[in-house]
Amino acid sequence: MTASSGAAALSAVVRAGRTGRGAAVYGVVGLALLALSIAAAISIGQAGIGVLDVWRVVVERLGGAESGLSPIREGIVWELRLPRALLAAVCGAGLALCGAVLQSLLRNPLADPFVLGVSSGASTGAVCVVVLGVGGGALSLSAGAFAGAVLSFGLVLLLAHTSGGTTDRVLLSGIAGMQFFSALTSLVVFLSADANQTKAVLFWLLGSLGSVGWTEVALCSAALGAALAVCLARAGALDAFAFGPEAAAALGVSVQRVRMALLLVTALVTAALVSASGAIGFVGLVLPHAARAVVGPGHRRLLPATALLGAVFLVWADTAARTLLAPRELPVGVATALVGVPGFVVLLHRRRGGLAGAGGGGV
Repeated sequence: MTASSGAAALSAVVRAGRTGRGAAVYGVVGLALLALSIAAAISIGQAGIGVLDVWRVVVERLGGAESGLSPIREGIVWELRLPRALLAAVCGAGLALCGAVLQSLLRNPLADPFVLGVSSGASTGAVCVVVLGVGGGALSLSAGAFAGAVLSFGLVLLLAHTSGGTTDRVLLSGIAGMQFFSALTSLVVFLSADANQTKAVLFWLLGSLGSVGWTEVALCSAALGAALAVCLARAGALDAFAFGPEAAAALGVSVQRVRMALLLVTALVTAALVSASGAIGFVGLVLPHAARAVVGPGHRRLLPATALLGAVFLVWADTAARTLLAPRELPVGVATALVGVPGFVVLLHRRRGGLAGAGGGGV
């Protein structure tokens, strides 16, 4: 692709994004749907709490009138279900956002937040804390998972840099790191864990939001907000990356600097989310494609739409995971996979030419 053709194509995408008058409508509808989804998710369960009860508890905790509910029912809303629903929304939004960025940045429609080895590294860190007792009790499972995720990403970057640093090399290095840390996790569990430890670790590895609190919600929300701000500031560069690094450079984008900054941002926010929720797959792979079908490829509209869609999706996936088999709870990662695989098949069927529009080339 020549620089002139890349510039013309980029201009077309930018014009499409700017002339889309439905962007504000999508945003309002998406936020309203997310708020209703969170309220409905909190009310679903065996405690018999209604949506109005949820609203009364929130108003009381924010300094308003008393809710009139018993302390136990208030605790169910404020201490258990509300932080869980909010963290589900934050994790869904963050994973979907990172998937959209990586698919454009790496020009590969199959890229997702775990392609950089972050999830596998987090799993290894969590297993080392729980099974091997690394940290001597000073490290929590979440802290160990975050440390493992950052270490994994650092090794992937080092491997990619020493092998050339191209987009394909980053992707292949991520796959190698993912396989290595997955094998390391399995080895530690196989050699060291007893039956109870294995069950607990396996449940976390498959994704779980059952033991979260307001601290996790605050930390993950801060990470998501920072990541969304950085990615939106680079939306124009992401539009350019869709036409290849050469075209992006011709359009004035500092390719290496932008690529490294966005890879670092997506890796860190994924590490923060995975350390709180475990590995939740398919959100970052499928939801960006669904959002593109609604709002188009322009990243100023695509990134917020993808985040909202991911948030709503994971709220309902987590609600289904904790209620469908009650009193047993299904790992939320299993629920997202059961929905995500058929959804991805539908997307493939509807776009018979493949999903190359998500990012152009790739391996």
